[in-house]
Amino acid sequence: MRDFLQNNACGDLLGNEAQQQFAMKFELSAAAAEGEILTLGFLPARYQRNRKMLSLPQQLKLHQSCVAVAGCGGLGGYVIEELARLGVGKIIALDPDIFEAHNLNRQLLATSDQLGKPKAEAAAQRVALVNPAVELIAIQAALETNNGPQLLKTAHLVVDAVDSVAARLEIGSLCRQQNLPLVHGAIAGWYGQVTTVLPGDRTLETLYRHWQGGKGIEAELGNPAFTPALVASLQVAEAVKILLATGDLLQNRVLTLDLLRMSVETIDLIN
Repeated sequence: MRDFLQNNACGDLLGNEAQQQFAMKFELSAAAAEGEILTLGFLPARYQRNRKMLSLPQQLKLHQSCVAVAGCGGLGGYVIEELARLGVGKIIALDPDIFEAHNLNRQLLATSDQLGKPKAEAAAQRVALVNPAVELIAIQAALETNNGPQLLKTAHLVVDAVDSVAARLEIGSLCRQQNLPLVHGAIAGWYGQVTTVLPGDRTLETLYRHWQGGKGIEAELGNPAFTPALVASLQVAEAVKILLATGDLLQNRVLTLDLLRMSVETIDLIN
């Protein structure tokens, strides 16, 4: 394997065609081939723009990681897209819903030809096009207490991309029980928020302590195209820091966005 890579790489960089040939020659899946390439000290060319911020061992770590994304809609579509492009090796995409016309204004995975089709299935189709080396497990179900322990067996963290306060709190409780980090994000009109909940924290209970039922403020303020894209990107940044054990996390802090006034604020939370 090493001889093939040395003969076909440019330095330590392996082109896409050579990567495909490597997989075929050694009868490997795209995911397994990428793992071998990274383990042997070579970098698939698709990640060459990552290398100024991620070392090769860190790229391998992402490939070996599994992230569960609860929701494949406004936030989840962007989260899944960015995780796949970064090279996170396994993504569990969960969503019980199908695409409807009102999703078209903001959801990356929503296209006219996908209307009426499951969102999780669309996520699998998209990732197969974006990065075949990423394994996406599509589950047409909500992440809940009753199915969570089984579905999250291989996950290293969970990204909250749901649109219900009740669902967020249930996922937060589930992650605490399963000892998994959770990256929370929410949007409403011009506004958004992101926080990271590490095992043992009760951040979401603090954040939503005044919630008295209902879907949440997003139902009142609407869901534009730009807020989900920005909040999802911040969630992915937090997820990568967790997976690589680097940087400062938004633990016990919530980052709030006001895009109407272009202001960003980080607020300390007391659990």
